[in-house]
Order: sequence, then C-alpha cells, then structure tokens
Amino acid sequence: MSSERVSWDQYFMNIGREVATRSTCPRKHVGAVIVRDKTILSTGYNGSVRGLPHCETAGCMMEEGHCVRTIHAEVNAIIQAAKNGTRVEGGCIYVTASPCWNCFKCIANTGISRVVFGEFYRDQRIFQVAQNLGLELVDGTGGTPAPAGASPQP
Repeated sequence: MSSERVSWDQYFMNIGREVATRSTCPRKHVGAVIVRDKTILSTGYNGSVRGLPHCETAGCMMEEGHCVRTIHAEVNAIIQAAKNGTRVEGGCIYVTASPCWNCFKCIANTGISRVVFGEFYRDQRIFQVAQNLGLELVDGTGGTPAPAGASPQP
C-alpha cells in the first residue's frame, strides 16, 4: 500500500483554506496560518472587528472598491499570536491569497521570514520589497519562490 503524503507547505496551505471558511466577508474568503518548526502558532481569517457587525449581516463597507469593514486574515493571525503572547519571529505565514501592501508591511515588521501564498491578490510591490528585505515569498500554487518583479500567475 503506497500513499503519498502532502508536503509541509501543502499541509499548512490546506489548513489555511479551512481557516478561510470562517471568513465573514462575502467578497473574499482568506485564511492565514503562522507556523514555526512545523508547529501552528496562530490562525486568522478576514472578519470584522470583534464585537462589531459582520459583512454577512450588515453588508460590506466599501471605500474605493474595497471592503474596509474587515481586518485581513494575516493581521488577524498576527493579532491572535500577540494576544496569546506567542512570538512569530522567524516563522512562516501561509495565506490563501498574497498579502495586500498593508498586510505585507505588518508581516515584514513581525520578523516572519517566509510567506507562502495561494492566489495572487493585486499588489506587485511585495515581490521587490520582499527581495530587498530577504523575506522569502513563495507561490504556494507552484511551490517556487516568486522572482522579484515577476508577474505571478493569474
């Protein structure tokens, strides 16, 4: 009986996709998992500020074509780790969509050293800045580092 085990990257991306099912914004469901030494430190999904109405009940709060009611999955995972006193420096974040510019800046400032993302989500700046910072940025759909300035797969 031969069975192939998924890679660690696939394993944590699969968990990220499951985390995304908790999202409360109908426009986009995103999940994030922060890992260090093959151990999950924190998870997050895009949802409203704790205690405030969610998009699915109150509607999206749109500004310049984007819903601003929610906190993005990456930031929620970082906040959850901080709330629990968990250091994420040197870890890896798995996220089902590439980080927007603001989330990318938050990730970089935490000391997370590797970002594995699913689909590409709108911001090319992350590629060059990641290279400049020495932050590994991996396209989780193919498992290879995304070269600086390269156009990700649609």
